[in-house]
Amino acid sequence: MLSVNALFTEYTNELGQPVKAAQDVSFEVPEGHFFTLLGPSGCGKTTTLRSIAGLERPQSGDITVAGAVFYSSQKGVFVPPNRRGFGMVFQSYAIWPHMDVFGNAAFPLHVGRAGLNKGEIEERVMRVLKAVQLDQLRDREATKLSGGQQQRLALARALVMAPKLLLLDEPLSNLDAKLREAMRFELKRLQRELRITTVYVTHDQSEALALSHQIAVMNEGRIQQIGSPRDIYERPRNRFVADFVGLTNLLEGTVESRASGEQGYVVRTGIGLMHSVSVDPLKVGDAVTLSIRPEDVELTEQKPEGGNVWQGRVDQKVFLGDFLDFQVKIGDRVMLARVHPSLRTPIGNSIWASVSAEKSVAIRGSGHATTG
Repeated sequence: MLSVNALFTEYTNELGQPVKAAQDVSFEVPEGHFFTLLGPSGCGKTTTLRSIAGLERPQSGDITVAGAVFYSSQKGVFVPPNRRGFGMVFQSYAIWPHMDVFGNAAFPLHVGRAGLNKGEIEERVMRVLKAVQLDQLRDREATKLSGGQQQRLALARALVMAPKLLLLDEPLSNLDAKLREAMRFELKRLQRELRITTVYVTHDQSEALALSHQIAVMNEGRIQQIGSPRDIYERPRNRFVADFVGLTNLLEGTVESRASGEQGYVVRTGIGLMHSVSVDPLKVGDAVTLSIRPEDVELTEQKPEGGNVWQGRVDQKVFLGDFLDFQVKIGDRVMLARVHPSLRTPIGNSIWASVSAEKSVAIRGSGHATTG
């Protein structure tokens, strides 16, 4: 459906310094899929999305949708944004305050090239308003809508033209936390029911994990890893992805030997030998960083069976309702564990920590070990 190939965009900032906003960015989005560009501010995700929309012109690369070329530096093709026929929703919803809900949703049909009569416009607008659950509010002034309703109206306006591609640039960022979570379900429901191919930009990892079929994690203009939410979270390919997507414990180590299983290794770390797995092949002597998610660290007051077991002391703990965050001191290292609140070991007491080999992921390369 959507193919982005070798996209390169560079510009000069206000200090006259070159900024490489997109460097060799390539990915494919199958028809009907929800694809997310995830990364910190300034990583190039919005530049990539705006290039797809035609709002920015890259220095080089190719963008095709359903086989049609919308940008190609080699072929000298650049289709302007108003002729691409894509739907787009920005952080600011840009709702027309002088129009009611129906008028806002119908606006693209009046100014575009749809060539529809009054009855056809009515039918199409009410269909999208029903999809976003605003059909009962068709006559309400746009300024009287709540933040979540305005966000859904902006979506309806993008969908009314039946675009072959929907582009969303952090559309939930202006909502409060509870409403943002509710709107994730709405977005997922809409995308599933309408099967519209969607490219979504966000810096919010939980949003990306909740919504996407596939995620591209970006940093400094480059794609670091593309994969399903589960792959990105459970099998990060580099230290940046491990540290950026959710909380993790990062431990430096050196590969000591191979272990049982095709991806199994024994790694020497500051808290002892650990059995781990790696997506990439490693060899003895390689410097690695182990990524261990807090929820994969099991804590018990009695020594458990098996390997990857250490005795430590409870350094800190924080009650967060449905779980507890423990900081456990093991030697001179602190390991974060996320456990059920039924564990009541007091601060300062001895405790055992264990991690299964499958949940200790070895990543080639090392750096300063952190928890976070």
